[in-house]
This record gives sequence, structure tokens and C-alpha cells, in this order.
Amino acid sequence: MKSSKVIHVVSCHSEGEVGDVIVGGVATPPGDSIWAQSRFIAEDNVLRNFVLNEPRGGVFRHVNLLVPAIADEADSGWIIMEPEDTPPMSGSNSICVATVLVETGMVEMTEPVTQVTLEAPAGLVAVDVHCKIGRSRSCEVSNVASFVDQHNVPLIVPGVGTLTVSTAFGGDSFVIVDASQLDIRIVPENARALTEIGMKIRKAANEQLGFTHPDLPDWTHLSFCQFTEPVNNVDGVKTGTSAVVINPGKLDRSPCGTGCSARLSLMHLDGEIDVGESYTGLSPIGSRFDCRIARTTRVGDRDAVMPVLKGRAWITGFHQHTLDPEDPWPQGYRLSDTWPRLVE
Repeated sequence: MKSSKVIHVVSCHSEGEVGDVIVGGVATPPGDSIWAQSRFIAEDNVLRNFVLNEPRGGVFRHVNLLVPAIADEADSGWIIMEPEDTPPMSGSNSICVATVLVETGMVEMTEPVTQVTLEAPAGLVAVDVHCKIGRSRSCEVSNVASFVDQHNVPLIVPGVGTLTVSTAFGGDSFVIVDASQLDIRIVPENARALTEIGMKIRKAANEQLGFTHPDLPDWTHLSFCQFTEPVNNVDGVKTGTSAVVINPGKLDRSPCGTGCSARLSLMHLDGEIDVGESYTGLSPIGSRFDCRIARTTRVGDRDAVMPVLKGRAWITGFHQHTLDPEDPWPQGYRLSDTWPRLVE
């Protein structure tokens, strides 16, 4: 076998959402910050295409690149590559990365809790990896500051109607809509319908509402649509199901850590949850993140919250991705039968 590159990957998923981790074979991208390095990855697209496109990847997959930390207090930096985006932060992917670092020995495991500091493009993220008998049993992520940008505003969606929505940031940017306005349940059999409607809502929200973040001037769009169902009290804990539509049109299989964080900021603004109160976010497949608001803060001129989310990841395999110099598709390929067309 002859190969022009060998990329070492630990396959992993967190609560159902694939978040593979590149642990070797890729040079550190240029840039004097993790944010700048992530912008290079997003614009260059060579690595993204190689690991995300078929035949090695697919629209269901996220891939995380470990890079040397720039901040002294961080154990590792990392860049998230989603199917269409290279985002500032991801909850499920941070759980995958922390689990891989600890379970493969890149960060020494200490029982019962191994403290890991990750440097995401959006900033430092502290993760408490709860360990027992040589395994990671769960990861508790202290996320970046989350806030509501626009609250209960009208949105005209062609072919759908006028909806009342909010926009919020939880490590990434969301347009949030109560699914009852569309008379649709968040269940697996509605995944395709939810994604098709969600992409229309996202497009309309970017055209009519937009998004701004005081500390990330380059992030001026709404990445995702998040559908929500009402919050219920389950065994004394506020519990809500949501579905996040990820570009170019797939559902997050996990409860979505940044989505839960954005929803917590909205719930707090609406007086539905207090600091320290527990909240369980459920996904369309029934997986869960246990969440809370650690404290309030400010982001620029906006009130914000500091969310904490807890979930688990499982390593599913170890792979070496190679490239035969004679392969006619070195960047892979996408077909619309499995990779939807992005609705901009």
C-alpha cells in the first residue's frame, strides 16, 4: 500500500452524536490563536473535505482536530469540524475530546475526577471528567457565556407562515422556535420534516434577523434552528426535549450542548429557571444532558448565563485514514441522496 498521508483518528460519539477526534498526522494550522487556526481550517477546506466527505466521512459525522494549546492553563486546543461549519464551540464534541484525551492517556486519568481544560475557538472550557475503574463515566462541561440576542420576535418563513422566535448564543448561534407552532412532534420519524422546515427557518432568520456577538465580530450568522417542546417536571427536575437542525440539513442526535446552553439563557430570561436549578435536555433519540446555570454574567451589553452540561461519550474505534496518490477523489465527494443541499 502506498499513501501520501496517514491521519490517526479515535472514533467517538457523545449521547448519539458522532464526534471523532484526530490525534495525529495533521500539522498545526497557521494562526496565533485557536480562533485564527479554526478560520484557516474553515477557509482552506482541504482537511475538512478529506475527513468529512465520502468515502471516509458523511453528513452524520463531526471531526475534531487536536492542536497545541496556546493558553498556558489549557491541556489541549481543539478545532471542531461540522458538516458545513467550523464553529466556535460544541458541547457534544467537547465531551468526545475530553473522553478521548483521558481514556487514551494523553491526559493522565485521576479518579474520581480528572480536570481537563480545553481551548476551543470561542475560549477556555473546563471539563470535569468523572472516572471510575479506568473509564470515563461522564463529563461535566463549564460552557462559555450564553445569552439571548433577540427575544420573541416575528419571523416570516416562506411556505410556513409567521412564527414567533428568539435568537440566542450558547457557544454557537441559534434561532429557537416552539415546535407546537408548526404542529410537529420531536420524534425520530419526523427527522426529515424537522430538518427541511428548520433549514427554511434558519434561512429566513439570517435574512430578517441576523446575529451579532460582542466578542466574536466574525460570527455574524445564525448557524442552527432549534425546535423545542414544553418543559415538564420529571422526578422533580425540569426536563425538555429539543431538536437542533445542523447544516446542511440533519438532526443532532444528542441534546446539543450549545443548544441546551442557548435554551437555558432563554429560559432564564423568561423566568423559567433559576441559577443552580437542574434542567435535563433530551434529544430526539432520548439521550440526555443534565444541565444547570452556574452563575450570571455579562457579554458586552447583554445579560448572560454560564451554563454547565453533563453527558457521556463512548469510544467506538481507532482508524488510520490514508490517501492513495492515484485516488481520483482526493477531497472525497458529496451526493444529494445523503448530503442535502445547503439552503443559504
